[in-house]
Amino acid sequence: MKEPSKIVEVAKKVCPAVITIVVSKDLPKIEGFFLMPFGGQEMIFPKMKNDTEKTKVGGGSGFIISEDGYVLTCNHVVGDPEADYTVIIEPTKKYPAKILANDPLVDVAILKIDAKSLPYLELGNSEEMELGESVVAIGNPLGEFEDTLSAGIISGLSRTITAHGGLALKTTSLRGLIQTDAAINPGNSGGPLVDLEGRVIGINTAVVAGAQNIGFAIPINNAKKVLEEIKQYGKLRRPFLGVRYVILNKEISQPNKLPVDYGALIVREHLGEPAIIKGSPVEKSGLKEYDIILELNGEKITEENSLSDILQKCKIDEEIPVKILREKKEIKTKVKLEEKK
Repeated sequence: MKEPSKIVEVAKKVCPAVITIVVSKDLPKIEGFFLMPFGGQEMIFPKMKNDTEKTKVGGGSGFIISEDGYVLTCNHVVGDPEADYTVIIEPTKKYPAKILANDPLVDVAILKIDAKSLPYLELGNSEEMELGESVVAIGNPLGEFEDTLSAGIISGLSRTITAHGGLALKTTSLRGLIQTDAAINPGNSGGPLVDLEGRVIGINTAVVAGAQNIGFAIPINNAKKVLEEIKQYGKLRRPFLGVRYVILNKEISQPNKLPVDYGALIVREHLGEPAIIKGSPVEKSGLKEYDIILELNGEKITEENSLSDILQKCKIDEEIPVKILREKKEIKTKVKLEEKK
């Protein structure tokens, strides 16, 4: 009798808890099309009705992590606050999903569906992963091919990428990612990356366009932190400074004749929003626009270790040291972090 492979065992264990997420919105009905001259050519434009209809505008994957309906996926899959989300477990089992938390900093989202006795996955420990370890990525690529598996290895750890995508086509810098050569395709985002015991060690998030066998996943330990806060506080809590800034490097500092090429320059956005939010911890600590924050909580601020990266390691109500540069003079002070509202 043929002995089943490890991958077959993983598929049987994991696939029942991997789901499809459908994104839909109320959009105007299209009753036809018409031609209109534009730039010397005739362009096709839709003819809209005043009525609206529920229209699918996107989708992705996710996976169930508790028998009472908690679901993990990527933030960019469910990042549109005006959309409705439906979880499909089987063709006959569809549930409206409530978003409990979105964390764009780590690209993780937690959903909840109203159901019981669901199949669910065990969460592993992403800190115990090793380079070359075998993994399996599961998802629903292109929103059509459900329960698609691709096997590979962990090709790299602690990777940093700049991701472009989501419904708002935003740019996000993601750090500490798992790199894998297991195939990850559009629609796979939000699905699990599991070890050969079927434990989730990552959430599939991105693939390098134009490259082969270069995919990335969010370490599951990042999602665990978000999940713990939701279960303890009923919401996602994050420490808050209340400052707008630009991370400095040589390309920014040299042409602007700034005294340092690292740190966070406190500066307002070009549309006129204030650099320091009124009543914020930064304002209370006495920082001013055009100060350069060199260090936060003893850590140097660079492109590789940004202010937001350091802030994620701190706690609400914690008083932390800050080193700033003001008019070529270094100043040390402290700031007491508050909860982001």
